[in-house]
Amino acid sequence: MATTLARIARNSLTTNTAFSLNRHFVTEAVAAATASTKSITPSADRVKWDYRGQRQIIPLGQWLPKVAVDAYVAPNVVLAGQVTVYDGASVWNGAVLRGDLNKITVGFCSNVQERCVVHAAWNSPTGLPAETSIERYVTIGAYSLLRSCTIEPECIIGQHSILMEGSLVETRSILEAGSVVPPGRRIPTGELWAGNPARFVRTLTHEETLEIPKLAVAINDLSKTHFSEFLPHSTVYLEVEEFKKKLGIKV
Repeated sequence: MATTLARIARNSLTTNTAFSLNRHFVTEAVAAATASTKSITPSADRVKWDYRGQRQIIPLGQWLPKVAVDAYVAPNVVLAGQVTVYDGASVWNGAVLRGDLNKITVGFCSNVQERCVVHAAWNSPTGLPAETSIERYVTIGAYSLLRSCTIEPECIIGQHSILMEGSLVETRSILEAGSVVPPGRRIPTGELWAGNPARFVRTLTHEETLEIPKLAVAINDLSKTHFSEFLPHSTVYLEVEEFKKKLGIKV
C-alpha cells in the first residue's frame, strides 16, 4: 500500500513539474516575441518607398521626352523615350506614351485622353513611317490604342478605338468609338468610319468638319483649369490664406 501511494505521489509530482516548466517556457516565449516586436524599427526610407509614385518622365538612353511649357501632362501619365508634346497639347490621367522603339509626337492643341496607350514599332509592314504622329487639333478618345499610325490635323478618334501599324487617318475625319483600323488602312479626308474592321459610313457635312477643331480647343481650355492645380504650390495656398484670415492670423 505504501509503495502504491509513493508511486502515485511521484507521478503527480512529475506531472506538476512538467506542466510548470511548459507554462514557464511558453510565458518566456511570448515575452520574447513581444519584446522583439517592439524592438523592430522601420528603416528611414520605408515610408518614402511605400508611397513613392511612378515616374512621369522616363529617359531612355539618349532620348528624353520633351514637353512644351504650356502643355498639360497629368501627374500619373508616363512619357518614355522619344516623345514630344507640343504647345497647347494635353495628355490626361493614366495615359502611357512609350517611345522606346520610335518617335511619338502630340501636335499643337491636340489631346490624348484617359488611359490611352500610344506606342511605335521599329518599322511598319506597309512601308509607311513607323513613328506615331498625332498632328494639330486632334482628339484621341479615352482607352484608345495607337501603334505606328499617322493622324492628320483636325480629326476625332472615338473612345476604345485601335489604330494598327501603318494606318492613316486623313484630315477632317472622324472615327467612331470602338473602331479598329487594320494595318495599312487609309481613312480618306472628310469621312466618317466605324466598326471592326473600320468601314466607310458616310461623308461628313461642312458643319461637322468645323466642329472638329472646336472640340480640341474646348478640351485645351479645360486642361488649363487642371494645369493651374499642378503648379509647384497649386492654388491651395489661397484656401490657406482665407482660413488664416478667418482665424485672425496675419497673412
